[in-house]
Amino acid sequence: MTDPETNEGTGLPDDDGGTRAKEPTAQERIPLAQEEATVDVVRRHTGSVRVRTEGYSWTEQLEASLTSSQVEVERVPVGREVDEPQQVREEGDVLIVPVHEEVLVVRKQLVLKEELHLRRTEEVRTESVDVELRGQKAVIEREETGEE
Repeated sequence: MTDPETNEGTGLPDDDGGTRAKEPTAQERIPLAQEEATVDVVRRHTGSVRVRTEGYSWTEQLEASLTSSQVEVERVPVGREVDEPQQVREEGDVLIVPVHEEVLVVRKQLVLKEELHLRRTEEVRTESVDVELRGQKAVIEREETGEE
């Protein structure tokens, strides 16, 4: 609404030569602007790739611990008469295996003829062995086209 006598609200010069600012009323609207951006993706064929595998091999030295056992046999003559067969026994690291024999006398008598003393020893050694190993690797080759 504008007052024609004072030019109030019109932005027109008033009587004393000044300019009055236009005051917004409840009815006036101020438009707002806003820009928006969009992104599009354009796919282009720029080339192709070829993937192939190549086999290869190499020699590698591996180490392994090997254990071997030896048995030393010692014959120990006993020559003692016994009433019943003796059992196999162990004394420390020695396994004793009794060997019996029946001897014909006027009477039959069980005689312990000998004992076998078995001693086990172990040897650990490291050996190196060449082993051929195989593998594959991927080779990628790019093929360019003239398009940009």
